[in-house]
Amino acid sequence: MSADGQASSRWFDEDAGPVVRPYAMTRGRTTSAAQHRLDLIAVVVTEPDAHDPEADPTLSPEHVHIVELCRTAPQSVAELAAELDLPIGVVRVLVGDLVAAELVHVNRPVPPAELPDESILRDVINGLRAL
Repeated sequence: MSADGQASSRWFDEDAGPVVRPYAMTRGRTTSAAQHRLDLIAVVVTEPDAHDPEADPTLSPEHVHIVELCRTAPQSVAELAAELDLPIGVVRVLVGDLVAAELVHVNRPVPPAELPDESILRDVINGLRAL
């Protein structure tokens, strides 16, 4: 409040510009219809036959930016969050929206239970060395 009792609309940092809350980007959602558990290392890949996301009026600029980033190279959810400077939860919702729109797909990491046992890998390496 200022000295005259009026609410002050000052920024903490003059370069901050307008602030958009994460819930505004996701329209208050914490999950999306197509969202599954998206690990931080899940890789997001643009669909090869994906239409131009900029032509879709239902997509936000953040949606479009995710598609463009993944078109250049597949990106993990963590990389997207860092590049967009957004919380992981927001990126998960946005990626889920893009999966539902069939603009991207997600390659999930192999669960640890499905990875080969370390002793088997050592036996294979030792066998190869013996050749």
